[in-house]
Amino acid sequence: MNKKIRYAVLAAMMAAFVFLFTAYVLHIPVGIGGGYIHLGDMAVYIAAALLPTPYAVLAAALGGGLADVLTGAAMWAVPTILIKSLMVLTFTAKQPRLLCRRNVLALFFAGLIGVVGYALAEIVLVLLSGGSWQAAVTGAAVAVLPNVAQEAAAGIGFALFAVLFDRVDGKRRLLRGM
Repeated sequence: MNKKIRYAVLAAMMAAFVFLFTAYVLHIPVGIGGGYIHLGDMAVYIAAALLPTPYAVLAAALGGGLADVLTGAAMWAVPTILIKSLMVLTFTAKQPRLLCRRNVLALFFAGLIGVVGYALAEIVLVLLSGGSWQAAVTGAAVAVLPNVAQEAAAGIGFALFAVLFDRVDGKRRLLRGM
C-alpha cells in the first residue's frame, strides 16, 4: 500500500482516538463554561510521536475540534484546532521509540502551550461575548488548575503508554514497510 495512504489511514485512526479520549473517556466536567478534563491530549501526544508532523497535526486538529463541536463547546473549536496543532510541533516522530529525550521534554512544552493557550482563548472568548476584562481574566485564572491537571494526566498517560509500546517494539511493528 502507498506510504501516504497508510499515514493518512493512521492519522484518521488517531483523529478518532483523540476525539474519543476527548469527548468520552474520563470526561470530567469542570467550571461553569462547559469545560471538562479529558485524556484527549494523551492521544494527541501519541499521534505526534508516531506520525510525521503534517499527519499528526491533522489528527490532533480534527479529533480535538470535532470533540468540541459535538460536545456542545463549539466556540472552543477554533482555539482547540490552533492549540493542539502547536502542541504537536513540540514532539518528534523521527526516533525509533516514542519515549525519547525530545518527547519527554515535549510533554512539558506541549502542556505549557495547552495551559497558556486555553487561558488566552478564555480571555478572548469572554471579551468577544461582551464580558468584562475582569471576568475574562478571572475565568482564565480559574481554568488554569484544571488545565494543569489535564496536561499532567495526559503526560503521565503518554509516558505509561510509551513505555509499554516501546517495550514491544510497537512503532517498528506498526510502521513496518513504510
